[in-house]
Amino acid sequence: MPPDAVTRFAPSPTGPLHLGHAYAALVAVQRAGAGQFLLRIENIDRSRCRPEWEAQIYDDLAWLGLRWQRPVMRQSERLPVYRAALQHFAAEGLIYPCRCTRADIRVALTAPQEGASLGPDGVTYPGTCRARSMSDAGPTDALRLNMSAALARLGPLSFIETGPLFAGRHLLDHDWLRDVAGDVVLARRDVGTSYHLSVVLDDAAQGITEVTRGCDLFDATPIHVVLQALLRLRTPTYYHHDLIRDESGKRLAKRDDARAIAVYRSEGLTPDALAQRFSLPMVS
Repeated sequence: MPPDAVTRFAPSPTGPLHLGHAYAALVAVQRAGAGQFLLRIENIDRSRCRPEWEAQIYDDLAWLGLRWQRPVMRQSERLPVYRAALQHFAAEGLIYPCRCTRADIRVALTAPQEGASLGPDGVTYPGTCRARSMSDAGPTDALRLNMSAALARLGPLSFIETGPLFAGRHLLDHDWLRDVAGDVVLARRDVGTSYHLSVVLDDAAQGITEVTRGCDLFDATPIHVVLQALLRLRTPTYYHHDLIRDESGKRLAKRDDARAIAVYRSEGLTPDALAQRFSLPMVS
């Protein structure tokens, strides 16, 4: 890892930070070394994000001993950037509007000629709306990447994984991208973007040189590399770490309020004691 790595932690203010978030943030700090650790607030889901949760993110991270540059990047302030990227893809003929609901997709996948495979976003989209043009797009449509058309523009692509779980250079499998990842959503209804699009644009804007995140997102990385290539953005290195799990082996989620950092703070636990109890990385 270079001593000047730029890493980030990008939580969503939809609930309290839990131990898994603490682990992810502390890994990002460690990987930054003598470089920069940045914070980004992923608050594009207006139906679930709350100002009070965002305020608690800052409090919890400061309690852990973390420091970050200000002002903090907030996705809700970057909607024009996402729209510009979508307009670029539309002009290149690489996206199409999709009116399918989850129920529609399930019905389509029951057809004898269709097979249900699981990609990074769940069941692979069967391409029902692929023939629609952007001139037919309505306000409630999602926008999907035509993966086959995108890959036809690109040559061989790869990314470097620095984490121990998947270490090495990974060459992208175009067949897997077409047949399993499929036509991923780049803009969701009522949101104006998606995780795949926003994370790629935001990482580039912040100059992130190493993306640290949970191993559950490893399979999303080829999608992000494709978008980076289409947008002529630099591909960072990736470090996918293990997940904090409960006693039964289940990964922690926002609903695990009993594992919230604020709970341990209220009990009088110190950050060092928390790190020692749950084998979290330490802030030097």
